[in-house]
Amino acid sequence: MKGWLKIEPYTESPEGLRNFADWYFGKGEPDESWKLIRVVESASHSGNVVARLEGCSDRDAALEYRGMRLAVPRSALPATKTDEYYQADLVDLTVMNMQGERLGKVAGLFSNGAHDVLRIAKADGGEQLMPLVQQFVREIDLGAGMLRVDWGLDW
Repeated sequence: MKGWLKIEPYTESPEGLRNFADWYFGKGEPDESWKLIRVVESASHSGNVVARLEGCSDRDAALEYRGMRLAVPRSALPATKTDEYYQADLVDLTVMNMQGERLGKVAGLFSNGAHDVLRIAKADGGEQLMPLVQQFVREIDLGAGMLRVDWGLDW
């Protein structure tokens, strides 16, 4: 399959990626340097997605995408329900505990298999990890840019 890419999706449902006609590709965090590319064909393969992109017709063209990250246009995502959030919405929220102490800002998230984990960038330059579960996350207020948690400063 000349020019096809093997995509390792980091999504709850890899199949869902195939529902989008266009994908953004770039390195680092998504910004204006990322390119929007049309997906010509795609298929599921062993838990991954394989795809042929517009303008990518041979192995050399496909290699240009090696190491790049992929995102879909935000406007193409379905609206969230009440108390439902996209992970990207949580990044940069200020994290405050129930005692009113500032823990830091959400720097990112990852999954450990059992649940998602918040990466909290602390003011001193360190990082703190916290499970993204109801037991600890008490309130998410996107409008106020805040995440209130039942978590100690030194945990």
